Amino acid sequence: MPKRLIAGNWKMNGLKAAVSEAETVAKSLSEQSADCDVLICPPATLIAVFEEKLTGTAVQYGGQDCHTNESGAHTGDISAEMLADLGCAFGIVGHSERRTDHGETNDEVKAKAYALTRANVLPIICIGETQSERESGNTLKVLTEQVENSVPTDLDGTKMVVAYEPVWAIGTGLVPELSDIEEAHNHIRATLTNMGIANADEIRLLYGGSVKPGNAGEILTVSNVNGALVGGASLKAADFLGIIRA
Repeated sequence: MPKRLIAGNWKMNGLKAAVSEAETVAKSLSEQSADCDVLICPPATLIAVFEEKLTGTAVQYGGQDCHTNESGAHTGDISAEMLADLGCAFGIVGHSERRTDHGETNDEVKAKAYALTRANVLPIICIGETQSERESGNTLKVLTEQVENSVPTDLDGTKMVVAYEPVWAIGTGLVPELSDIEEAHNHIRATLTNMGIANADEIRLLYGGSVKPGNAGEILTVSNVNGALVGGASLKAADFLGIIRA
């Protein structure tokens, strides 16, 4: 299994001054290394600044989305090749906010994952159930459907990441019971294995949803949790470092 991955998703937050938070994280890791990979995915407006400030540091950076095409008449979109051109190591696809706000389907998410691998950028493929789906007892059914239809079966497991983010826990302060996280992650791992994906046991499975310094340590001890996808707590160096050090 590769190193754990602690990934920050800044979403639509951060002006140029905010890059100093990422630089603070990089400086801390240069003074005391962490036994994990560290990633921040800023808004697209800041990726070039991240390239300038963070290249050669322990903080990798990536994109939050991409178009399926390499180029073309797609105003406002960004291709995977454009992310790669700026040195992005990873790209997030299928985040619940993209699925909800932009109506992205599992097929579109899979196509974007292929686009990223085409550009040699590792996809972080997001899945997760809504509160109503959990309350109706359909969590594992929903996860199975999303995994089977969003994750490419012909990609090597070392070339992708899967992030489980229960939609109802994102930004709400609500966190599932550790047993619920374990059940979900074990189920996701089993589903990936049953799909016949090469090196499915090496796919890093991230947990996301109100991860904070105070709960990261216990979450990261759960079976098949190989890192975290962090939202709001990644915007401040002190909070993000607290999770990294966990």
